[in-house]
Amino acid sequence: MCGRVTVRTSPDQLVVELGLAGIRMAVDRPRFNLAPTQLMPVVPNDGARMLDAFRWGLIPSWAKDASIGNKLINARGETVAEKPSFRSALKRRRCLVLVDGWFEWKQSTKPKTPFYFHRADGKPLALAGLWEEWTAQDTGEVLRTCTIITTSPNALMAPIHDRMPVI
Repeated sequence: MCGRVTVRTSPDQLVVELGLAGIRMAVDRPRFNLAPTQLMPVVPNDGARMLDAFRWGLIPSWAKDASIGNKLINARGETVAEKPSFRSALKRRRCLVLVDGWFEWKQSTKPKTPFYFHRADGKPLALAGLWEEWTAQDTGEVLRTCTIITTSPNALMAPIHDRMPVI
């Protein structure tokens, strides 16, 4: 579910579109196939209303190594409060994940058929997300990571996939 997104809207346009205070860090160029572990634009709930860029794939603060983030690119909205990987972030660290669209593949066709979901007017989408700050034990490197919250599909999405991002 939601394993590839596009980010075409420039950081400056995102600031204007969402009425943000500014840019802390930005995705440096348009991305037409942004994948997990890459930086994606977010607005964290840290009170600053600033555009930032976090690594996609949530790494809980207690994790021993970063590889767990590869499995935590999405969080099921129905169970997010129960899962240890997401529980703390849900209480304190929410964010908007800003994308122009996302890809889903219809599994029942051969070969799998990709579908691109986006707004008809081309404007960016704000997806519900969670974020964490993780420090590597060996190097001290600090990573800010995020995940996208998903839910049951709406009528448009249901024929393609059984999940969709919370928009």
